[in-house]
Amino acid sequence: MRTLLLIGLALALSGGQLPRQEREPEPKTLPNGRNQTEEILKAEHKKSLEDAAQLVRLSRQLRAELEKNDRYIVSVGSIKKTEEIEKLARRIRARMRRY
Repeated sequence: MRTLLLIGLALALSGGQLPRQEREPEPKTLPNGRNQTEEILKAEHKKSLEDAAQLVRLSRQLRAELEKNDRYIVSVGSIKKTEEIEKLARRIRARMRRY
């Protein structure tokens, strides 16, 4: 009897709803029959690889410019390259954190 009262009180406090079991949503498919999430992941991976290659190119160019200069002055172009390097790194990191 006491258990029945506790169950009734719990239902009253919870709004009378029984807990539902969460189901995983069905994966969305594209018209060609492929999984949409898989295709998005593949495209983002490809874009991350392209950005990483550009990141390497820019960092090598920056290193060459810094080694070429014998004075301790940094050019505006070098500063712009560092900003582009930062932007690419942030973009790659954001893609990796998404999934």
